[in-house]
Amino acid sequence: MTTARDEAGSIGDAAFVLALREKGLRDIAVLRAMERVPRGTFAPAAHREQARWDIALPLPCGATMTAPSSVAAMLTRLKLEPGQRVMEIGAGSGYVTALLDRLGAGAVLSLERYRTLAEDAAARLADLPGVHVVQADALAPALPDGGFDRILVNGCVEAVPEHWLAALEPGGRLVTGLTVDGHCRLAAVAADGTPDIGPPIRLAALVPGLARVL
Repeated sequence: MTTARDEAGSIGDAAFVLALREKGLRDIAVLRAMERVPRGTFAPAAHREQARWDIALPLPCGATMTAPSSVAAMLTRLKLEPGQRVMEIGAGSGYVTALLDRLGAGAVLSLERYRTLAEDAAARLADLPGVHVVQADALAPALPDGGFDRILVNGCVEAVPEHWLAALEPGGRLVTGLTVDGHCRLAAVAADGTPDIGPPIRLAALVPGLARVL
């Protein structure tokens, strides 16, 4: 039986997606995934009422949930195909990880430098068998040697590390924020390191190292 609360939620989800479409985001698969994966489930309780707003939200450990329009733009440029293996850098709340799973990723390995965030995200995603969240420093060279069709970086870097490219399969694709002339731009990078620089995007700079306390 559908309740008034369910109907209100569905209407809110539809309005959320419509707002993204009005900002020029047109990838139907991405928009459908964002409609079906409620952002509020991954937002801190104090900010759930703002989960459908197109704003970044604060997370524990000083991290943030990226604004939905930026997430949609990144996922659109990722061009994920069903069954592909993905490495995600910066699990955060696990929201983008869940979207990758909804988009049909065959497996998602998500790396997070904060133990607290990694454990919380893993708990939220525990019912997704293809998802694995671990605490790791993605800027350190000790990453899996390869086998990833896609890499999604939830942050901005000055340059794409060589070990990220080495982790891509031939023909693979990496999407990240890339500093260009002092500004963060959305970039899709081929396995050979060739970047396709896109529009400005608001992403936090990636920080090296594992968090020692949090």
